[in-house]
Amino acid sequence: MAGEKQNSTWPLPKFYFSVTGLPGGPVSFQEVTGLETEVTPIEYRHGDSKSFYPIKMPGLGKVGNVTMRKGIFVNDASLWNWFNQIKMNTIARVTVVVNLLDETGAPKMVWTLNNAFPIKVTGTDLKSEGNEVAVESVDIAFETMTVSAP
Repeated sequence: MAGEKQNSTWPLPKFYFSVTGLPGGPVSFQEVTGLETEVTPIEYRHGDSKSFYPIKMPGLGKVGNVTMRKGIFVNDASLWNWFNQIKMNTIARVTVVVNLLDETGAPKMVWTLNNAFPIKVTGTDLKSEGNEVAVESVDIAFETMTVSAP
């Protein structure tokens, strides 16, 4: 209403983000999915418990894989080159940082993927009747993820 103080706290839009830490310099992605982590609960019930329900406690944590999609540009084979560095027992691990940015370009939420390496690179589908942009994707496995709000 007119004359009332307005709340200036709004959720961040998800379209303004950056990805750093990949070999070959900064890469502009159009989509990043799979930023998730979970803990598998451990259920325990001791023998003389009067409750018929188990006690639950946190167990081992696990993370999924992150998928990143980007347009294909002339002379840009950085994702394929990174994928080709994977050999038996010699993995090119990096720290990938995904930043959700505010309107000034400052990071407000940061997901850090530790010991990341590519496990799948997918080229674009080709269609002679289409008019879409050529898009490739990379699936990245990682060991741990930290989330911070600087």
